[in-house]
Amino acid sequence: MFSVPVNELNVIRGETPYLWAMVVNWGPLATVAIAAWLDYLVGDPWEWWHPVQGMGWVINRYTKVAWQWLKPAWCLRLAGVGLALLLVLGSGGLGWSLGTLAHRVHPGLGLIVNSVMLASCFAGRSLRDAAQDVLQPLRQGDVATARDRLSRYVGRDTATLSPPEILRAVLETVTENSTDGVLAPLFYALVGLCWPAVGSVPLALGYKAASTLDSMVGYRTAPYTDLGWFSAKLDDVLTWIPCRCVVVTLAMLSGRPRQVLRICRRDAIQDPSPNSGWSECVYAAILGVQVGGLNYYNGVPRPKPLLGDPTHAIAPADIEQALRLTRRCFLGWGAIAILLGILIPML
Repeated sequence: MFSVPVNELNVIRGETPYLWAMVVNWGPLATVAIAAWLDYLVGDPWEWWHPVQGMGWVINRYTKVAWQWLKPAWCLRLAGVGLALLLVLGSGGLGWSLGTLAHRVHPGLGLIVNSVMLASCFAGRSLRDAAQDVLQPLRQGDVATARDRLSRYVGRDTATLSPPEILRAVLETVTENSTDGVLAPLFYALVGLCWPAVGSVPLALGYKAASTLDSMVGYRTAPYTDLGWFSAKLDDVLTWIPCRCVVVTLAMLSGRPRQVLRICRRDAIQDPSPNSGWSECVYAAILGVQVGGLNYYNGVPRPKPLLGDPTHAIAPADIEQALRLTRRCFLGWGAIAILLGILIPML
C-alpha cells in the first residue's frame, strides 16, 4: 500500500543495497515528511521560482487567446473546461514525469526532486509569514502600514479598515487558506500514498493547479463568468472532502466537538461557498470569535454571513492560535499516515 517493490533497484549482481532498499520502501512517506519539513523551515521565498508562477503564466496566455478568438458564451465555457483539464492534468503529469525520471537516474535524486515539488504545494510557512507581516505593524500601532501590507494578501478594499477589521481580514484569510493552501494539498499527498502508480506529488500538484485556477479565473463576474465557471466548480468538488476532514479533525482537537460542529452546522451553510464557510466557521467556533460581515471590493459592498459566536473580539493571539491549530492538524494527519505505513506491511 505504501511501498514499491524493492527489486526495482537491483543494480549490482541482482542485489539491492540496503540503503536504497530503504529509500524505495520508505521513499513515499519520506517524501511527505521531508516536504513538510522544507515548508516549515523555508517556505516559498519570494526570489525563488515557484510552480504556481508557471501555472499563472499558462493561465494568462490561455485566457488572452480565448478572449481574443472566442466570442460566444458556449465557446468560452468549453474553453474553460479545456483550460482546467490542461492545467490540472498537465501539472500532475509533469510532476510524475520529473519524479520518475529523477528516480531512474538515482533513487536519492528522486527523493530530493519529489520532496521539493511536494513542498511547493504546501503554504504553511507562507501563510504564517503573511499573517505576521500584517500583525507586526498593527501591534506597533502603525495601522497605515498594516492596511498596505494586508492589501497584498486579500482582494477586499483595505484603505479604510479599522484595526478590528484588519484582524478579521487576517483571520479569515488564515482560516480559509489553511484548508486550500495547506491541508487539502496534504490530503491529496496522503491519498497518493495509497495510489503508488500515481503518487503523492502528481495529485498534490493537480490540486494546486485547480486551486490556482480558482483564484485566478474562478469568478462569477465578467470577464470570467463563462471562462472560469468550470475551474470554480472543479475546485469546489476537489476541496469538499478535505474540507470536511479538516472540520472534523479540528473539532476533535478542540475538545468540544459537539459544540463546534453544532455552530458549524448552524452557520457554515449560510455561506454561498460550499467550503470556505465551513473552513472559516470551524476556526471561529473553536476560538470563540465571529467572522464575516460587510466587505468592500473596488468600492462595491459585499456582505458575508456571520460565522461563529462573538464571545470576544478577535485578537492577534486568536490568529496565532488558528495557525497552531492548522499545524496540529497537519502533523496529526502526517502521524497517522506514518503509523499506517508501519503497521499495514505487518498485517
